[in-house]
Amino acid sequence: MKISNIQSLKRLFKASSVILFFAIPFFSFQAAAQGEALFKSKCATCHQPLKNSTGPKLYQVRDKWASGGAKEGSIYTWVNNWQTAAASDPYAAAVSKWSPTAMSAFPDLKKEEIDAIFDWVDTQQEAVTTVGTGGDEMSAEGAATETSEEEGSLGWIWIVMGVVFIVIILAVGGVRRQLKVVTAENPDTQERLTYAEEFRAWAWKYRLYVGIASLITVLSVIVTLFQGLYRINVVEDYQPSQPIVFPHDRHAGVNGIDCKYCHNSVTKSKSAGIPSVNVCMNCHKQINGEGKPFAGEIKKIYEAAGWDVSSGAGKYTGKTKPIVWNKVHVLPDHVYFNHSQHVVVGGIDCKQCHGDMTKMSEAVKVQPVEELNKIEGNIKLTKPTLTMGWCIECHGAKDVALGNGQSGYYDEIHRRLMNNDKKLYRQYLKDGKVSVSELGGWECAKCHY
Repeated sequence: MKISNIQSLKRLFKASSVILFFAIPFFSFQAAAQGEALFKSKCATCHQPLKNSTGPKLYQVRDKWASGGAKEGSIYTWVNNWQTAAASDPYAAAVSKWSPTAMSAFPDLKKEEIDAIFDWVDTQQEAVTTVGTGGDEMSAEGAATETSEEEGSLGWIWIVMGVVFIVIILAVGGVRRQLKVVTAENPDTQERLTYAEEFRAWAWKYRLYVGIASLITVLSVIVTLFQGLYRINVVEDYQPSQPIVFPHDRHAGVNGIDCKYCHNSVTKSKSAGIPSVNVCMNCHKQINGEGKPFAGEIKKIYEAAGWDVSSGAGKYTGKTKPIVWNKVHVLPDHVYFNHSQHVVVGGIDCKQCHGDMTKMSEAVKVQPVEELNKIEGNIKLTKPTLTMGWCIECHGAKDVALGNGQSGYYDEIHRRLMNNDKKLYRQYLKDGKVSVSELGGWECAKCHY
């Protein structure tokens, strides 16, 4: 049977419709992907979709130019060469004064590619942040206030309960004494006994038990006293306040910033170093936290750096303000500790001493040894953090990689052991490793001036 031309057209139309139904989303996805890729490669250095940065935000920028009176097609000329656009369009000339940083020229971008960038930017929506709902964005200050209020209320409850129990004990003791006086054969004599005399009579009657209890009490007091002396200046879980709240979990955890980026002297100095304001500004020139819980803290960084964001892309005013950080880890003056020796030569990860900073919302603190032992990969220790016993215990457990070229000091020890004392070297290797203590890590002069 011969198919008519009308039927053929109908079938062709149906097939075309099906193809278009699947092709349109596919090409839209391709255009969005192309726009995102072009934005990240060409624009992201200076622009953000929803916030002003080195350059102005690009969200609905085409509508902004059109409503501002820009000539038709001027925005495409601007992207290709801003100087050409500024010379021919007054609106483009006004935009060129927005920031002292000159716009880069992109003569290779076609109109379709520029539209793909703007289309992708216009699809971006600012995330709504709920503050104080218990999520990740809840401010550290609010959480700390809530915790301190709860702890304060529990403290008052214990005090009140203690006072009530003391009153009950005194009342029961008074009633008991009065009953004893009334029921005594000679009330007059019993009444003249003082509390001290009554206690001495009771103690003499039960002198064996009182002697045992007294001995136990004296020994307990002596042990407690010596334990207290051993813990002088031993402070675990110490958390000082800081002038600027710094969420480590946001920086090191969510954003994946390496510890060494901010503490950049840790591999070459005794001190790990506190990041300067300029290091903070490397990122926060563009990330101002607008509408987020930590926006106020970022403003403190701007104040310290002398950065004015009131107009355009922002500029340095030259009026800086130092940030006075509160020190967390304080070692005695006679103790020597070198970060670079432990990090570079010893290969110690920061989390061995400082804990997992990717999960800490507050500034770094002295972690209890129990918390450090929970971290996978850490050497399990028992002594309180930052005590001499803690360091010695770690030196006895940590092995040293000899002859790997990372340390001239350990390489020389390895050479001498191999050439002069192989027997001692084999003795060290009985447990399968050479520990720091076996190479002099327990010598007093290693840690003390």
